[in-house]
Amino acid sequence: MIELKTPAEIERMHVAGRFVAEVLSEVGRLADVGVNLLDLEHHVRGMIKRRGAESCYWDYAPSFGRGPFRNVICLSVNDAVLHGLPHDYTLRDGDVLTADIAVSIDGWAADSARTVIVGTPAEEDLRLVRATEEALEAAIEAARPGNRLGDISAAIWAVARDYGYPVNTEFGGHGIGRTMHEGPHVSNKGRAGRGLTLQPGLTLALEPWFARTTDRIVYDADGWTIRSADGSRTAHSEHTVAITEDGPLVLTRRESETPATRADSVNRLAAKES
Repeated sequence: MIELKTPAEIERMHVAGRFVAEVLSEVGRLADVGVNLLDLEHHVRGMIKRRGAESCYWDYAPSFGRGPFRNVICLSVNDAVLHGLPHDYTLRDGDVLTADIAVSIDGWAADSARTVIVGTPAEEDLRLVRATEEALEAAIEAARPGNRLGDISAAIWAVARDYGYPVNTEFGGHGIGRTMHEGPHVSNKGRAGRGLTLQPGLTLALEPWFARTTDRIVYDADGWTIRSADGSRTAHSEHTVAITEDGPLVLTRRESETPATRADSVNRLAAKES
C-alpha cells in the first residue's frame, strides 16, 4: 500500500529521522579498532530506550529472514552488506562497517544507513563508500514531484556504472511511514521515465548498496546476514526522503554530514592530476 503523507505527518517522521541520524552519528564516533559489535548493539539499545523510541527491527520477521530479528541495529562488516546480526566480533584496523537502523517515534518511522571505515582506510574502500554516497545524493535529487520512480533507480544505476560497480536488484529502497516497509519498492537499477509518478507526500527510504565485483549475494547460516557472493567488500548508504512541493526533504540527514556529489570526486581527481 502507498500512502501519501500530509506535511504534518512528514514532520512527525522528521522527528524520528533526526533521532536516527543521531544514533548513526554516535555509532560512527564509537566504531574503532577493538570495539565489539555487541557493545555497539547494547549502546544503541540504551539510546532507543532513553528516547522512548521503538525499534522497527526487534521481532521483525519478513519472508526473507529466519525467525524474528532480535536486535535493534544491523551491523555488517566487510563483505557483509545488509541485515548483519550484531555478534561477538571485535573490529579490526581497516574493517568496513555498515550500520543500518530504523526506529518509530509516536507511530512514525525513519530508516537510514551509513558505511564507515575503522582505523586506517584503504583507497579502494573509500572509493566504494563514496560511490554509494554519491548514488544516494543522485537518487535524492531525482526524488521530485512529476518525476518517475524509474528516474530514481536510473540515477543510482548511472553512478554505479560510472564507477564500474555491478548492481544487485533483489534488495533496494522502499516506501516508509507508519511502518518501516511500505510500497513501493525502489530498485537500485532502472530506466528513467518509467514507473510510478512521484507526488508530494510520498516518503521513501532510498538505499544504494554495492559490492565491488559482483551483483550476486549469499546468506550466512544465521539466515539474515547478506554478503557479496565472491567475498568482495561492500558499502551501503541510505536516507529517508519526503517528496514535497519544494523538492526532496531528507529526514535523516546527520548534522555533520556533507552530501557527496560526483563533481566533488571529479574536482579532487583533477587536483590530484594537476
